[in-house]
Amino acid sequence: MVTQGTLHMTEQKRRRLVAFNLRDAGTLFGLLAISGLFAVLAPDFLTLHNLINILQQSSINACVAIGMTLVIIGGGIDLSVGASAALSAVLTAMMMAAGVPLGLALLAGLGIGLACGYINGALISYAGLQPFIVTLGTLSLYRALALIVTGGNPILNLPGNFSNIFNASIGILPVPVVIVIVLSAIVWLVLRKAPIGEYILAAGGNEEAARVAGVPIARTKITTYMASGALAFIAGIILVGRLGAAEPVLGNLWELNAIAASAIGGASLMGGKGSIIGTLLGALVLGAMSNGLILMNVQAFYQLLATGIIIIAAMLVDRFTRGRA
Repeated sequence: MVTQGTLHMTEQKRRRLVAFNLRDAGTLFGLLAISGLFAVLAPDFLTLHNLINILQQSSINACVAIGMTLVIIGGGIDLSVGASAALSAVLTAMMMAAGVPLGLALLAGLGIGLACGYINGALISYAGLQPFIVTLGTLSLYRALALIVTGGNPILNLPGNFSNIFNASIGILPVPVVIVIVLSAIVWLVLRKAPIGEYILAAGGNEEAARVAGVPIARTKITTYMASGALAFIAGIILVGRLGAAEPVLGNLWELNAIAASAIGGASLMGGKGSIIGTLLGALVLGAMSNGLILMNVQAFYQLLATGIIIIAAMLVDRFTRGRA
């Protein structure tokens, strides 16, 4: 028998999904508007080569932003993604340079990324610390460890087959773009179909109510931070593969771009709301904007200015829509 409560919950879910679709459509419209503007101002913008270049440039931010979106939906924030990417990537590069088999080195690096995320999640869930403070602290911690283990020097002499993987293409799409598409599909399915997806939404939407309903809050939050650490590692190793070297300063300001992509895509920093499709579109908005400004020979600090304005604008939109709701 279907109760009124069940009908109410179903209606809430339906409205939430409609809202996500409308927000995704708005983000897509913004992407098309930016693309149209740069198509006029920079004639090379809409060439096939440049569009593929935008996808490749956006893939790293998109990878980090997917993990950030999971954390944000769960009611947290992860400022350490760039630093954890640097630490896990340079340690992986050191192992590869020392002759450790490629597959084993990559698995170990993934484990380091997961461990970084677990530390964040455990301090937040078990010690009761604020996510902003914890991840601000681990940002410094992981970055310092990356600098210490490398002596501040880049790791060179990486295996040629490793770099070849991330500089190859599958059809017309670069391998990093394909990796991000696959990861996005997996995370999207988890959020839509798996129980952990419902737990993440519930924990971010109303933690106390979710706890009363039996949602394992601590385990859920730790899972989101571990996913963020793992995806940060993947983004870091993609960059290392493309460059052929690992630098301890890798990942600087990645947290800013990831939060921006998530916010543009409709994720609420209050938690309980977000969209993987919207995040991907948000990453493309930032990538297209950066690419277009470069083609117009606009200096880099104006790109940073534009990113900050976009974050504030996205927060104002979220605040307005929540207020109306």
